[in-house]
Amino acid sequence: MTHKVPRKTGFFEHYEELIGTWTRRLRNRQQAQDLAHDTFVRVLESDSDAVVQPRAYLHQTARNIAVDGFRREELRDAKELAAVAPCSSETGDPEQYMRAFQLAESVERALQELPLNCRKVFVWQKIEGLTQAEIADRLGLSRNMVEKYMIRTLRHLRERVEAP
Repeated sequence: MTHKVPRKTGFFEHYEELIGTWTRRLRNRQQAQDLAHDTFVRVLESDSDAVVQPRAYLHQTARNIAVDGFRREELRDAKELAAVAPCSSETGDPEQYMRAFQLAESVERALQELPLNCRKVFVWQKIEGLTQAEIADRLGLSRNMVEKYMIRTLRHLRERVEAP
C-alpha cells in the first residue's frame, strides 16, 4: 500500500520570498513574519494538495489575510473615532465638541499631505460611501490600486493623527 505524500512541502521553498515581499509592502519585517506564519498555518490547515502553483497560492493567501487585517483595523479605528466624535449638539459637552473638532482638523491636515488620488479614495469611500469598484471606475484604476490607496491613507492617518 502506498501512502500519498502531501505536496504542502513545496510551499516552504517560498517562505523567504514571502517575507521579503511583505516586508517591503508593510515596511515592517515583524509584521511580514507574522503574516507569513498566518499564511502557512492557513495553507497547512487547508486542502491545498491539489494546488498547481504553490507560490501564487501563498502570495494570494497572504494578500487575503493582510486585507482582512487592514479591514479589521479600519473598523476598529472607525469605532474609536466614533467614540470621540459626537458633536456638542448631541451631548451638550463643549469639551467633547472641541476634541472632535481638533480631531477633524488633524485628519484634514494629514489628508492634505497625501496625493490627490489617496484623498479622493478616502473621501469617496469613507464619507460618500462609494464602493471600491465605483471609485475604480471614477478614477479609471483597478480595484487593487484603489485598495492600495486606501491602505496607504489609513496607515498615514494612523501615524499622523493623534486623538485629542
